[in-house]
Amino acid sequence: MMAIYGPLALILNVAFFIMLAHIIMSWLINFQVLNLHQPFVNQLWFGLNRLLEPIYQPIRRVLPDTRPLDLAPLVAFIIIISLRDFILPELLLR
Repeated sequence: MMAIYGPLALILNVAFFIMLAHIIMSWLINFQVLNLHQPFVNQLWFGLNRLLEPIYQPIRRVLPDTRPLDLAPLVAFIIIISLRDFILPELLLR
C-alpha cells in the first residue's frame, strides 16, 4: 500500500502548497502589496489561476453564490487537507 500512498501523498502535498501560494498571493494583490502590472507577478498569478481553475470550478457550481467572497479555494483547501491528513492514511496505511 505504500506504493500507492507515497505518490498520492506527494500529489496532495504539491497541490496544498500551490493552493497556499495562490491564496496568499490573492491576499497580497487585494491589499495592493503586489501589482499585477509587473510582468513576473502577472505571469505567476495567471499561471496559478489556470492551474487551479479546474479544481475550483466544480466547487463553485455546488456552492451558493457569495459574490464578493470566493469560497471555492477555502473548500478545496479543506478537502485537500482532509484527504492528505485523515482520509488517505486511514484508507491506505491500515
